Amino acid sequence: MRGVSCRSATWTVADRLLAGQSSVTVDAVTSTQEARTFGAISRTAAQTRVMDAALKLIANHGVSGTSLQMIADEMGVTKAAVYRQFKTKEEIVIAITEREMGRLEEALEAAEAEGSPRLAREALLDRMIEQAIDRRGTFSIPMFDPVIIRLQAEYEPFQRFIERLYAALLGTEAGVEARFHAAMLSSAISVAVMHPLLADIDGETLRVQLTQMTRRMLGLAD
Repeated sequence: MRGVSCRSATWTVADRLLAGQSSVTVDAVTSTQEARTFGAISRTAAQTRVMDAALKLIANHGVSGTSLQMIADEMGVTKAAVYRQFKTKEEIVIAITEREMGRLEEALEAAEAEGSPRLAREALLDRMIEQAIDRRGTFSIPMFDPVIIRLQAEYEPFQRFIERLYAALLGTEAGVEARFHAAMLSSAISVAVMHPLLADIDGETLRVQLTQMTRRMLGLAD
């Protein structure tokens, strides 16, 4: 039995590659508190590989249905190799969400600096729709995962970003009505890009229809 070894006890070639890519900080995973923006968070190539594999699995199985072992199997490495990059599945989910929110940061900052509130809202809405369509079938489903919803509600950097995002979109609107409009808007975009009734609709047609509908919702229609 000396010649027999299991993958959990022996490093694979992929493990060595993953470990070799992890020389930059693992602490960057949840370092939004220290970084001024999500985009300023630095991640290694190894961490990015883990995040990509996890996102694929979460889209199919949900957060609760995805384990570190499943992520390791998807990557062809041991569970220990994944653990060296992220200590918990929650850390991976936070890192994925930070990355997705980071893709909206530039548009949000431009909207906040825009002198015309209407132009700011239109530009930001266009970017949200564009990103949802670009990530069609990849991140829309996890957005409705109860674990991700809980993390967004509990993790302060996410709360601050979402507050900024919808303040830019809703302008001076506040209170329960504003929260309702924000929930309806984000749901409309997310559901539309993943709904089976619209699966055969091309991206450009979907973009036009979503733009018209969401601008009506925000009172931006001509």
